[in-house]
Amino acid sequence: MDLPKDIKSGRLFVLSAPSGSGKSTLKDLALQRLPELVYSVSYTTRRPRPGEIDGRDYNFISEERFQAMVDGRDFLEWAGLFGRHYGTGRAWVLERLRQGRDVLADLDVTGAASVRRLMPGATLIFMAPPTVGELRRRLSSRRTESAEEAGRRLTQAREEIARRRIYDYLLINDRLDDSLEQLVAIIKFGRGRPMAEMENFWPAFFADQDQPR
Repeated sequence: MDLPKDIKSGRLFVLSAPSGSGKSTLKDLALQRLPELVYSVSYTTRRPRPGEIDGRDYNFISEERFQAMVDGRDFLEWAGLFGRHYGTGRAWVLERLRQGRDVLADLDVTGAASVRRLMPGATLIFMAPPTVGELRRRLSSRRTESAEEAGRRLTQAREEIARRRIYDYLLINDRLDDSLEQLVAIIKFGRGRPMAEMENFWPAFFADQDQPR
């Protein structure tokens, strides 16, 4: 995909995290704190969860419309996950960047890797809970998936973490207030925990895999 040459004013931030990490809550708080930041609402073919609103949380569309958008090259990136599809609207993001707006996109690791190839200057942030046991607890407490699906999501989380080196920063979501300050510091000042310097975090993260916090 050839990107327009005038994408130079705004900055694109990509936030990724295993399902259940608290990404949506943190994203909403960051948008409240940083009114100059705009959020790219992804398209998805999955059904809305309780409380989700079309056009705010996701653009919920049919498989047929999604495929038509793929064929029309209307996505900056897109991917399938657990039989559903997700994509980032190309025209919307590029127009905001042309306007000099900073854009926050909530993408999985495959989507983030696609953005890295297309837009090397984007800032990629990977968020994780403090331990894998805590991730399991959060997945169980939200009660939006079956036990089988929660197990698939834990497996998916391990696969996502294995691809962590494409990211610029690691954000550890333990206390929500601290996590918000971490995210704001990355977006406003480019200050955070560089992923390349955080390899010592992961042994302790996986050591708690059997006992939720």
